[in-house]
Amino acid sequence: MGPLMLDIVGTTLTQVDRDRLAHPQCAGVILFSRNVESVEQVTELVADIRRTVPRPLLVAVDQEGGRVQRLREGFFALPPQARLGELYDISPQQGIRMANQLGWMMAAEVRAVGIDFSFAPVLDLNHGSSGVIGDRALHAVPSAVTALGRAYSWGMKKAGMPAVAKHFPGHGYVREDSHHELPVDDRSLAEIEQNDLVPFRELIGLGLEAVMPAHVVYSQ
Repeated sequence: MGPLMLDIVGTTLTQVDRDRLAHPQCAGVILFSRNVESVEQVTELVADIRRTVPRPLLVAVDQEGGRVQRLREGFFALPPQARLGELYDISPQQGIRMANQLGWMMAAEVRAVGIDFSFAPVLDLNHGSSGVIGDRALHAVPSAVTALGRAYSWGMKKAGMPAVAKHFPGHGYVREDSHHELPVDDRSLAEIEQNDLVPFRELIGLGLEAVMPAHVVYSQ
């Protein structure tokens, strides 16, 4: 087993947290809502994590907007990514501009408290069948997701944050929530390549730094 990203219990580090983070196989920490009370508190928490572990350690969070926004008190209320898709349908130019601005704003706030990156943007297609994805997706059309995801990730980079797109190669088709069940996507590889994989392939070609894999079985 390779290095792992771990979580912690609460808003301050316990001794158990410190011992686990000091393990040489710990490569990073992901923060959740239970770890965050305010801007000042989470800034000190991240600083304490870095004092505890002298080696470089990645600190991450999910700060997509809408339902998935771990940093709330004192932070900008980001809309669900689907709002960008709705704006894109009215005016592609305005949608792309807003995606770039929101990517920058999210990243600037997250970096300001010492966190290295957010797992964003979501590049899943909204097939209308996945409740766990739903309005987290930018759009249903691959070209629209590509355009908006590219603009969002460029905004992140302008604020000094790498983009970590999810959920590769696409979580938007399956109904089940992979936090609680193991979804199975029974589509052919060709169908996935022609649809869900398009935004990932395009952004990887443009220098996307990383992806988060989907916890989905692709049976074909």
